[in-house]
Amino acid sequence: MQASASLPLTLLLGLLIALTALAIDSTLPALPALAVAFGAEAGAAQFTLTCFFVGVAVGQLAWGPISDRYGRRPALIAGLALCAAASVAAAFAPGLGTLALLRAVQGIGTSACAVIARTVVRDLYSHEHAAQLLARMMIVFGLVPMVAPLIGGRLLVAWGWGAVFWLHAAVAAALLVSVARGLEETAPSERRALTPGQIAAAFRELLSHRGFMAAFCVLLAMQIGIMAWVTSSAFVLIRGFGVSPDGYALLFALVMLGQIFGAWASSRLVMRHGIARMLAAGCSLGALSGGAMAALAFTGVAHWSAVALPMLVFLFASSLVLPHATAAALTPFPRIAGTAASLMGSVQFVCGALVSAALGAAFDGSARPLAATVAAGGVAAFAALHLLYKPATESLRGPR
Repeated sequence: MQASASLPLTLLLGLLIALTALAIDSTLPALPALAVAFGAEAGAAQFTLTCFFVGVAVGQLAWGPISDRYGRRPALIAGLALCAAASVAAAFAPGLGTLALLRAVQGIGTSACAVIARTVVRDLYSHEHAAQLLARMMIVFGLVPMVAPLIGGRLLVAWGWGAVFWLHAAVAAALLVSVARGLEETAPSERRALTPGQIAAAFRELLSHRGFMAAFCVLLAMQIGIMAWVTSSAFVLIRGFGVSPDGYALLFALVMLGQIFGAWASSRLVMRHGIARMLAAGCSLGALSGGAMAALAFTGVAHWSAVALPMLVFLFASSLVLPHATAAALTPFPRIAGTAASLMGSVQFVCGALVSAALGAAFDGSARPLAATVAAGGVAAFAALHLLYKPATESLRGPR
């Protein structure tokens, strides 16, 4: 029987996957200020976030295969060093174009953390045990989006938008030291060759596996709803509904409680009820909460609670889905766990970049575009569960 992960390891892995959230969420209160500072439209400021998503997507394709070949620790250290350097440079960016480019580089570095932390979980655990550790990591992860907008808002008011990027640099440096001192190598002793042919073959293996694709489609649909909230909520609540930057940060923290409580529930219930039941509960709740947000938006309810409260429930639902879908997708691939995590993460952030760009262009001062996207994500997850995941359940069963 697999022993539970230690608290220090859980905290470290949780903080590693949360670095991407910190780099996104701490900058959200600054997006309107960036538009004002550089005399640009809202969409131009949001484009810097889109570029970060592109960087994360591109980086995730590389870091997984690199970690499969050279090990988890060296890849993590390199990614964290790149993130810290790009963050310092971003603090001095003279314009939005330069900032967008540096955000892309920052995303490439940051992406190593999310990919490799999940890969370490698969190195150590599988099935429900992996899902339980991933859920516990999400509790740690959920705390960062709660406090990141608050800290970002305070730094913005006190020292301007550049201070937010100094925060990113400091956290990346601290994590680099923690990884160098406290994380043991977990990659298999037999390493795959890092050639284009080997990487392409691994991607083909993943894309042709029914179980992997079924679990990933469920995960991706829920993630689209989350990306819509992260990338569009500042403009909807601050510009659309007149919420102050400090008020927005508090609302964002309130909504993130849903993810924390959902992750806590997941970590407690998965060993008793199994992955399939947790996915069923999460997808059903996600479809209902997303539908409720859309109904309120399209009937003309223009109040922050009509967005924040359904999103709180949606994030609770997402924590019943994401760790379990991730564990189900990665379990069959112990030899190429890094490559599998890379593919999953890259596609998620490509979708995040598309959602960010689309919602930036569609923003009309209302919550309708945001709500419609969240609802579509919840309904798509429910459909993917019943049309793809359940028929493919048997192919998800790997050696225990």
